[in-house]
Amino acid sequence: MKIPLTDLKRQYQSIKKEVDSAIRQVITNTNFILGKEVEEFENEIARYLNVKFSVGVASGTDALVLALKALDIKEGDEVITTPFTFIATTEAIVRAGAKPVFCDIDEKTYNIDTDKIEEKITPNTKAILPVHLYGLPCEMDKISALARKYSFRIIEDVAQSFGAKYKSKKTGAIGDVGCFSFFPAKNLGAFGDGGMISTNDGQTAEKLKFLRNHGQTKQYHYTMHGFNSRLDTLEATILKVKLHYIDKWINMRQKNAAYYNKLFSGTNIITPFVPNSAEHSFNYYTIRIKEKRDKIMDSLKENGIAAAIYYPLCLHLQEVHKDLRHKLGDFPVAEKLQKEVLSLPMYPELEKKEIEEIVRIVNLGMK
Repeated sequence: MKIPLTDLKRQYQSIKKEVDSAIRQVITNTNFILGKEVEEFENEIARYLNVKFSVGVASGTDALVLALKALDIKEGDEVITTPFTFIATTEAIVRAGAKPVFCDIDEKTYNIDTDKIEEKITPNTKAILPVHLYGLPCEMDKISALARKYSFRIIEDVAQSFGAKYKSKKTGAIGDVGCFSFFPAKNLGAFGDGGMISTNDGQTAEKLKFLRNHGQTKQYHYTMHGFNSRLDTLEATILKVKLHYIDKWINMRQKNAAYYNKLFSGTNIITPFVPNSAEHSFNYYTIRIKEKRDKIMDSLKENGIAAAIYYPLCLHLQEVHKDLRHKLGDFPVAEKLQKEVLSLPMYPELEKKEIEEIVRIVNLGMK
């Protein structure tokens, strides 16, 4: 039985007629850059998140960079974040000219440890960039309280948590800005790259629109150095179709996660922790295996089942961040988890018999 980490073909087949029709309409109209479908999609996202503004950009990475720029994060500024995330998080901070300041993670949630943030704050701290890892929201009340106390900005990295909730709010609607990725394998995925920035501040939204389009305020008039980072009309129209199904798909992911949890009950597998304050959107279903993790991963692959490690080497130990002069042992929880986490297949259309086979192989490997 071959089981991919995510199966985009099954999803496409379920909405093929709608997607194909939407694509044909864009091709017929030939308005491929910032067509009306982009604005329509931005408005629908804003309504879905219950924010005032959403601005489409070319990728999730660009969303982070442009958000930092729009909030005037610059050289000499410090941005607190987690070392247990994809490189785009810190890549964006560096591209904005700022310095990433790492804070260790919580062992249960895998998100930034909110009890350790305050000790990282200096006079140069201008923002915090929490990552809602795997689809689980960070503890945003504590982060928001610190932001108010020390007057810094909150940039949410929502690349993996579209549709997740922290208390009554969706991720991306809590901080100053939320940064989304529409990479194909995300909960809401395009047919290529794409991103979005959400905010409740009108001035920030206007600045983002200028920044994404070369800093242009009107045709051939520029007030700032910008970027070429526009969400393609084709991607927007595909995402617009998919958005209508997103809550159903997230619910299916949650049911799949619950079935995994049930089958792993009574074993030594550590299943995802979800606090009462959060609703997990399960972009990834990630377990922890304290022993034999790599052996189990190999066994899954031998049986045609995909698995992945997000992430095998923390960012503070990466060559690209050697200038920060971190060493092994600086962030012990993150370093521990990089040796234990394993992400298993997760997508709405995953069948019970497939989950049962995945769990069977994992449990065999534990013996």
